[in-house]
Amino acid sequence: MTRMSGAPRKQQGITLFGLIVVLAILGCIGVLVAKVTPTTIEYFSIKKAIVSAKTAGTTVQEIQNAFNKQAEVGYIDAISGKDLDISKNGDDIQISFAYQKKIPLVGPVSLLIDYAGSTAK
Repeated sequence: MTRMSGAPRKQQGITLFGLIVVLAILGCIGVLVAKVTPTTIEYFSIKKAIVSAKTAGTTVQEIQNAFNKQAEVGYIDAISGKDLDISKNGDDIQISFAYQKKIPLVGPVSLLIDYAGSTAK
């Protein structure tokens, strides 16, 4: 069936300017994700390393050395064994850490992320 009325048909879709804006926003989000992802992966590697270090030693020095070995293998450079907070709660050893990661974005603009973790349940 064809349209017989003289009223113009309304066009639908996105303009070129709208497309450019959407692509610019998606590009910025992509760059942000690409810069944050390695620090997040490192954070989860640190969490795994402290769990492994907890089972590998009974003294502070043994735990720190075990963590340093895990950090070397896992390419962890944000913290070292001496940055761990190791405490004893009865027979259970608690290991925790906290650090900040500064990610430069554009010019003077940076993103600061606070990471923290512990073996406590």
